[in-house]
Amino acid sequence: MTITTADAKAAQLEAIDESGWGARFTFFQPHNPAFWVYVIGVGAGAIGMIKYFGPGLGGTYRLAVTSGIVFFGIYLIPWLLFLRRQNRYTAQPGKLLATGFVWGAVAATFWIALPANTALLEIWTKLLGPAGANTWGAGFSAPIDEEWSKGLGLILLIALAPRLVRSAYDGFIIGAFIGLGFQVSEDILYAYNNATASFGVGQLESSLFILALRGFVGITSHALFSAVFCAGVMWILGRAPGERRVGRGILACLAAMFLHFAWDDASGLFRFSTFLTIVAPYLILMPLAIAVLLVVRRLASAKERTWMRELLAPEVEAGVIDPPLLDAVSGLHKDRRHFAKLVHNKRRARHLIETAHDLAQEIAVSAGHETPRVAHARAELLRLHRT
Repeated sequence: MTITTADAKAAQLEAIDESGWGARFTFFQPHNPAFWVYVIGVGAGAIGMIKYFGPGLGGTYRLAVTSGIVFFGIYLIPWLLFLRRQNRYTAQPGKLLATGFVWGAVAATFWIALPANTALLEIWTKLLGPAGANTWGAGFSAPIDEEWSKGLGLILLIALAPRLVRSAYDGFIIGAFIGLGFQVSEDILYAYNNATASFGVGQLESSLFILALRGFVGITSHALFSAVFCAGVMWILGRAPGERRVGRGILACLAAMFLHFAWDDASGLFRFSTFLTIVAPYLILMPLAIAVLLVVRRLASAKERTWMRELLAPEVEAGVIDPPLLDAVSGLHKDRRHFAKLVHNKRRARHLIETAHDLAQEIAVSAGHETPRVAHARAELLRLHRT
């Protein structure tokens, strides 16, 4: 057994309880109304998806749909690897993140957003006229119904996994996965629509064009918008002790919606300059979106970083983890970069950080008790320290 002070152990147990890290996620919850809302939403979205793509799959546009699915399926792989690296600190289980992804890809896109966008565009056409709706309709519609359709997925996951979804960073990561699902479905939809616009001519080339275009702008698309928006929702709800920041949460939600609006209506915002209409989305809006994302990520991770320090504090007192490694595993990118300089080996530094995180995860899963898996993770970390 590791001997630690009572205060450090108490803080560790409190961090485990507050974060919910280590709790299991069970999707099938027939007693929970949120489960049935999720099932109905995904089921209705799947029907909408079949209705939308069905005629193309069975006829002229089969190549456009299938190539879109294949291309954006491949495009999805680096995104998943990237988001897996962001799912640090008190990491969310893959099953929960997959549940969010499916909501974004199916329910949010085809059950809510697509019908809502169609209805809102009709309203804007009546209010603004065809020209005004063509200029402003997308930006007046999508930031409202699309961000809230994805945000609803977060609310359902809170109801399905109240122990797991606690902090703003949980909302940030889950929102990114929900948004990524939405983004991939929308990209496939664009590939299909582009093929129908050309009456099925050059479908493979059309899909490749959409892949290149949407793949580039996807850096600052739905995954980013939803990560910022859902972090804001969690700040408003304040589910983690001391993390309720209503003003900050509203500002984050509005920032995500504004970025979405500005991207969709860039031609209207910069119509006074042909040059800006072309370059502003890439030279102004994309850097602005990334800056907002980085600020929100840093603020959202503060609580999680505190939990990680408290969870590993007994291991520091026992000499298993030294302070620089604790700073790296619970800190920001600059802390991990500094740790790599200290050990003079980036690969070894990364391995030590990952192993320390594995130890933290085993401690969380065991609810702070000593188990063979905790002992094994600790022994592996000590072994790495000696090599």
